[in-house]
Amino acid sequence: ELPENWTDTRETLLEGMLFSLKYMGMTLVEQPKGEELSAAAVKRIVATAKASGKKLQKVTLKVSPRGIVLNDSSTNELIENISIYRISYCTADKIHDKVFAYIAQNQLNENLECHAFLCTKRKM
Repeated sequence: ELPENWTDTRETLLEGMLFSLKYMGMTLVEQPKGEELSAAAVKRIVATAKASGKKLQKVTLKVSPRGIVLNDSSTNELIENISIYRISYCTADKIHDKVFAYIAQNQLNENLECHAFLCTKRKM
């Protein structure tokens, strides 16, 4: 739902919003969308991330009508630029309330991948 003064934020909507997150990882999925499917994928990613014991990579995620641009926070190096047309599903996980995930088709091999991120706050 857009507020009455949404035209003030129109530029932000078109240019994109930046989020500072931690990248948890990726897993392959069979279907392009679905709540149970993404919940299971996030569960796998969270378990793998915890098991590895490594620090999560800090990333900057930019969301715009063109898609998602992912950069490494420390080096500002481009990790991935995903076209909006390749993204089939986005979700805020119900169990892990600070986890955001999306499913997108890999440009090179057409695989469906679920990528998960850890937010600092649940509201984010």
